[in-house]
Amino acid sequence: MDDKLIIKGIEFQSRLWVGTGKYKDFEETRKAVEASGADVVTVAVRRVNIIDRKSENLLDYIDPKKYKILPNTAGCYTVEDALRYARLAREAGISDLIKLEVIGDEKTLFPDVCGLLKATEILAKEGFIVLPYTNDDPIIAKRLEDAGAAAVMPLGAPIGSGLGIRNPYNIKIILETVDLPVIVDAGVGTASDATIAMELGCDAVLINTGIAGAKDPIAMAEAMKHAIIAGRLAYKAGRISKKLYATASSPIEGML
Repeated sequence: MDDKLIIKGIEFQSRLWVGTGKYKDFEETRKAVEASGADVVTVAVRRVNIIDRKSENLLDYIDPKKYKILPNTAGCYTVEDALRYARLAREAGISDLIKLEVIGDEKTLFPDVCGLLKATEILAKEGFIVLPYTNDDPIIAKRLEDAGAAAVMPLGAPIGSGLGIRNPYNIKIILETVDLPVIVDAGVGTASDATIAMELGCDAVLINTGIAGAKDPIAMAEAMKHAIIAGRLAYKAGRISKKLYATASSPIEGML
């Protein structure tokens, strides 16, 4: 596909981004990432070792020269924690990119949007390329844009739920509201969910549990790759309008 995703001057080859949590080991992680065709790999800074190169490290399996490593602040429930782990990742030379999470509730893992806005503004002023994980609220998405976000990452459904895109209409409104890339993050359970996100016009999809939690993560990673490509092509092709009644496939004008 010749339409590349570009964020803050950074060109991305694939519109499928993948996480690295919940695999049985780093080797399975490596194989799934390769099968996905993704070039963005997100890593939870406080949960997975990418900073201490003296001990077993994910980056021994995921080559940062081949992939764009996207640190994230998963598991952070305060602005201060999110800022700390974002800064640690940058100080370690990982990236100026940061997938920003400020979680507000342990049960639902929904974002604390007030904290998210505050952290986005601070990190953007510090020169980070901030990609905030947020709910599917167009108003918050716009405020994140105003706060300096480089993209917005609305959830399709709660993290790890596999429920798919529960409110496609809100996602569509977000696409019309912000002048930023929109990346669906969380809730994708299978290939058709990813395709729906892309057919709506989203710029990319980030998937972790939907791949890592599958019975065959490697096969699911490949399925997601094809789903993203199909959804993007369908979006660009432009679907037919929906009609209540049937329309003949073959025209009858000029027939005897």
